[in-house]
Amino acid sequence: MGPIGESTKLSIRGVGKTYGAVTALADANLDLREGELVTLLGPSGSGKTTLLMTVAGLVPPTTGDIWIDGRLATHAPPDKRDIGIVFQNYALFPHLSVFENIAFPLRMRRMAKTQIPSAVARALDIVQLPHVAERLPRELSGGQQQRIALARCMVYEPSIILMDEPLGALDRQLRDQMQLEIKTLHRRLGITVLYVTHDQEEAMAMSDRICLMNQGRIAQIGTPADLYFSPQSLFAAQFLGESNILGATVTAGSNAMALVGPGGITLRAKDLGGAPGAQVNVVVRPERLRLLGDGEAEDNIAAGEVEEVVFAGGYIRYFVRVAPEVVLAGKQLTDERAGTLQPGSRVRVGWGAVHSLVLPAR
Repeated sequence: MGPIGESTKLSIRGVGKTYGAVTALADANLDLREGELVTLLGPSGSGKTTLLMTVAGLVPPTTGDIWIDGRLATHAPPDKRDIGIVFQNYALFPHLSVFENIAFPLRMRRMAKTQIPSAVARALDIVQLPHVAERLPRELSGGQQQRIALARCMVYEPSIILMDEPLGALDRQLRDQMQLEIKTLHRRLGITVLYVTHDQEEAMAMSDRICLMNQGRIAQIGTPADLYFSPQSLFAAQFLGESNILGATVTAGSNAMALVGPGGITLRAKDLGGAPGAQVNVVVRPERLRLLGDGEAEDNIAAGEVEEVVFAGGYIRYFVRVAPEVVLAGKQLTDERAGTLQPGSRVRVGWGAVHSLVLPAR
């Protein structure tokens, strides 16, 4: 059965890949809408590159089907899939000029010679490098080479662009710049992109949706905000951003049900995640913690001693030991109170019940 919805560009249905007894990918299901940028995110060995390569046609799936623009493409050769690929190493031909690098896929598709110069010029304008057409790749910076690789991929207007760790070889400052440029191009041109990275910050900054993968399976699909604020597993909570994770037991008190965490700390949450006696994990993001002043109340309160303070300019990170084996990490914008925090200080931290995310203990 094909994809659902006229705007669906790519549908992945039950795709798996095994190598003998090793399962590299299992039962992957994912749709990309037209003009969407979806990131495959996960640690090494999670299956993200295997999934991308099955879409590209470079790795045949063991099970499942792939649909591109409503056409079954599971066993179609790569050159019949109407896709473009950008790799981490750029894969530019070192002996060809920038113009010829970008023209290469047009010549392979037998575009009329008279149309090639204007097509290449348009692609160079899109990546804002019209002045480098006659240069060789070695005469360009890493960021410029990456933009030329993107122009070569876009010049023949593929239905979907696949990007496999395209910024992995760049330094942090250039990566941040290229993230913005790729995102701007994506928005302006409405191109559909399937993007692979292991960098959570890159995925959060660029994606319309993130497909989080672990051990060959899709763990969760959603917007960056969905995955950050509503992780569905401990893996998701730990992989995206920082988290305080407290093991707890659901208990019925005299007034209301609550959770008893380590050190006997009573925790309150909007959803307790189980009946009395259930073992759960309570996840609290560091930025949800507040330093409480004298007399201030909150749904959850823990008192302790500051062990470490990290000043990062506009915000600080602090660590408070609230029980013998429990240290809570907090993060907040720098203000007068936060700026005076010192190791050894006694403080109270608190957070709302709505910010206690309860997940089953596994």
